[in-house]
Amino acid sequence: MTFIINGEEQEVAAATLADLLLALDYEGGWLATAVNGELVHREDRADFVLGEHDRIEILSPMQGG
Repeated sequence: MTFIINGEEQEVAAATLADLLLALDYEGGWLATAVNGELVHREDRADFVLGEHDRIEILSPMQGG
């Protein structure tokens, strides 16, 4: 399926948001995710079904100072 992930179009085989994160090697409890501008909580990702051309934002904390 084709998605817009962090502003870039990508083709990824994923049915749910959890599948997408796994396919893209995102892991950890510190991720923030949104689909089409709506926040998706960690506990809802496994059941959140994605659609063609959904806009997905994945944010992870950065270290530095």
